[in-house]
Amino acid sequence: MTPLSPARPVPSATDLFDQRNDDWARDPRRAFDAWLVKQAFRRSSAEVYQAQWNHFVDWLDLQRRTLGNTDSGLVGQFLDSLSTRKQQRTRYLRLIERVYDHLAKQQPELPNPARGAAVKPAPDTGWQMAHANEPTGFLAPDERNALEARMRAPLPRSPGARWRELRDRALVGVFLGAGLKTGEAQTLPERYLSRADGWLLVDNVDPRLTRRTRPEPFAKAAFDAWLRVRAEMATRGALAFPSGVDGRPMHKATVLRAIDAQVEEAGLTGSRTKRASPQTLRNSFAARLFEVGESPELVAEWLGMEQLESAVRLQTQWRAWQRNEANE
Repeated sequence: MTPLSPARPVPSATDLFDQRNDDWARDPRRAFDAWLVKQAFRRSSAEVYQAQWNHFVDWLDLQRRTLGNTDSGLVGQFLDSLSTRKQQRTRYLRLIERVYDHLAKQQPELPNPARGAAVKPAPDTGWQMAHANEPTGFLAPDERNALEARMRAPLPRSPGARWRELRDRALVGVFLGAGLKTGEAQTLPERYLSRADGWLLVDNVDPRLTRRTRPEPFAKAAFDAWLRVRAEMATRGALAFPSGVDGRPMHKATVLRAIDAQVEEAGLTGSRTKRASPQTLRNSFAARLFEVGESPELVAEWLGMEQLESAVRLQTQWRAWQRNEANE
């Protein structure tokens, strides 16, 4: 693995981290603490993350390894060593992944060893992290309610943190409250979030597949709050969800991390064994339509499915999921 090396910090109005990579090499515990206070987590969550990170660094010390010479195999061994439930291993893995993603902002050639570990089952336990695009995952009604309630939580004081938080809440809105795909959210024009008729237009390179969907009220409220702070911060560009105030597009990995953070802050990771990805949220939007008696034809139309069979199959999977939940 490429060793960590000193790097000049890249100034950015929205960069939430001001440590140098060599700070992490010198004292990974203190560097993590400095990073953690910038993340606007609840105190209870921050304490859990701090304990998990210290556990990981302590384990590396025993192996005579550092952050700079850690690979996916070593991260896998660490996960195997944990005598915790599957979902807790998932949280450890996600935390390690997020730290390395942050380090890669200043040193792009640095690999992320947590990603390699994420696709390998843990020996003797059969544990495996769910694929980011799990096709048949759904949120339970109480999980959906918790994620919607998260949209009303107090905002960070820092303008940059508030900008990012409201953007990420609006992202939850387009997936859970409007049924978009990740790629659609990445390219969605800003003006589509503020249509006076209440519909959300979704373009497609094939004009026959351009569609509209009806966002739920919580999603509309999240859009409105995001558009206000987006304007207040003089955000550039025409994209609804840029990665920064300079208007750069969001990478798919950034979208996934944003949703992961919202799901964690909503308190869902302790009860789930599968990742609540944007696809899970999109499926859950369809599930709510099925719950209120909407037809597969309407679901196919609003979710942009080319074939009615896809919506029928999703409805069948949702009913099977319901039966499974009822029997657990």
